[in-house]
Amino acid sequence: MDDRGHAVSADGASRVWLHRLAVLTSMLTLVLILAGGLVTGTGSALAVPDWPTTFGYNMFLYPWSEMKGGILYEHTHRLIGSVVGLLTLILALWLWVKEPRRWVRSLGAAAAAAVIVQGVLGGVRVMLASSGETLAIIHGCLAQAFFALMVSLAIFTSREWNQDPRRRVADHTERLGPLCLLTTGFVFLQIVFGAMLTHAGVLLSAHLLCAALIAIHVCLLEARVVRHRADLPELAFPSGLLCGLLVAQLLLGLGSYLGRFTSVGVSFPALAGLAFPVAHRITAALMLATCLVLTLRSYRLRESWRSAVGHGVASEGVRA
Repeated sequence: MDDRGHAVSADGASRVWLHRLAVLTSMLTLVLILAGGLVTGTGSALAVPDWPTTFGYNMFLYPWSEMKGGILYEHTHRLIGSVVGLLTLILALWLWVKEPRRWVRSLGAAAAAAVIVQGVLGGVRVMLASSGETLAIIHGCLAQAFFALMVSLAIFTSREWNQDPRRRVADHTERLGPLCLLTTGFVFLQIVFGAMLTHAGVLLSAHLLCAALIAIHVCLLEARVVRHRADLPELAFPSGLLCGLLVAQLLLGLGSYLGRFTSVGVSFPALAGLAFPVAHRITAALMLATCLVLTLRSYRLRESWRSAVGHGVASEGVRA
């Protein structure tokens, strides 16, 4: 009995640490996106001309004293990427060994494949400088998609997801899921437009139009949550957070636009000219993650409501 109880306790501790690893990897992925934004904003993408070495050195043995200017941004980006890659591979292997849900194991394997592809894309971009814009766009969009995948794994390995939903919710949740999913899609499409605008200077109109669509859908989403699901903090909190992020993103987008496309940007301090687009990119990632959390939770609660209704119908049939 003690041995069995100890085994159960050990399995629970393993799940806790697995979740913590997923959260840590997600957080470092966000830091990696920040580092990538600094590389792009400072024009340091090709400051290190070789890959996977750094000026002929093993990447991990390059002298810290030589990390100056653009080399500092680009090499730091590579080092953080290596850490994220290692943690992702450990997470995928851990999931494969310990995770009983097959689909979660598959997501872990997908994350491992994605981080490898992302690393190779970064290296190929260095070696094929002539294709830099196209590869940079793909690299940037895949980074955001990978971040969303890591956030998903953090949710799926959490205690919240491993327990049955605490409430049987009303059928309003039935209509919330599609709206969350559509909003998430618009946010990712906006990220794609943003990458094309950043690296190729195209699709500004599409970027602005998509921003308006996102603002409308976020407001609709918040209104629906406040009206029908304000009693559920797992929906109310991220919905409110999304509204705050939207306001910040619109202001950051305005600053980025003025800095790049108008004469007002000439008067910006150099730090502000870099901070606006980098913060804009990070906020986009946070909006994508928040929309994804809302989507996953709303669909999970919808399934809980359907199960509750089905169980109630079945019980009434038995009594009859």
